[in-house]
Amino acid sequence: MASKKISMAVIKRLPRYHRYLNYLLELGIKRVSSKELSSRMGITASQIRQDLNCFGGFGQQGYGYNVESLYNEIGNILGINKTFYCIIIGAGNMGQALSNYGNFIKRGFEVIGIFDVNPEVVGKKLKNLEVMNLDSLEEFILHNRVDIAMLCVPYRETATVADRVARLGVKGLWNFSPMDLKIPYDVIVENVHLSDSLMVLGYKLNDKFERE
Repeated sequence: MASKKISMAVIKRLPRYHRYLNYLLELGIKRVSSKELSSRMGITASQIRQDLNCFGGFGQQGYGYNVESLYNEIGNILGINKTFYCIIIGAGNMGQALSNYGNFIKRGFEVIGIFDVNPEVVGKKLKNLEVMNLDSLEEFILHNRVDIAMLCVPYRETATVADRVARLGVKGLWNFSPMDLKIPYDVIVENVHLSDSLMVLGYKLNDKFERE
């Protein structure tokens, strides 16, 4: 399975499967068919079977999927059962929102440090962490394992901060800057543009209004 190339479209659907299976567990449902998952998720049953078969398949014909087992297997594939240590760079509105988001730790992502350059913010507490000056970034990473840096910095500073973090050995960047970040290192970058999703919703609404 490790050598098989899985398409990014399949990988992006895995968190949805995991979320829906968690909901089924909360309802006390022990098994589910691909058809039942299809009706809940809006994905065809054949697509669900194809996606899961990429990882060896987890169902039994005539039985469907064991909800708890499938939930745990997908969690393993996504790395949720590991702990990834994260820092937030930029303690503005987005950085503060991320620091207060409670579901990170449930998904295996632990925020251990927050950094900023603004003297009005440095020293303040966000949740249970004190905002540190960005000047202390190198020393912090030297003494702490950091897997992911969440970048919440202005556009003009993104490339410089990303380069600095990558040179320090951080292997994952979650970038909330307007910039589509690409850096020449062995670093995985996930660019997040919240406004893009909102504009897609706006398009769909506009299209609906024009057809009515």
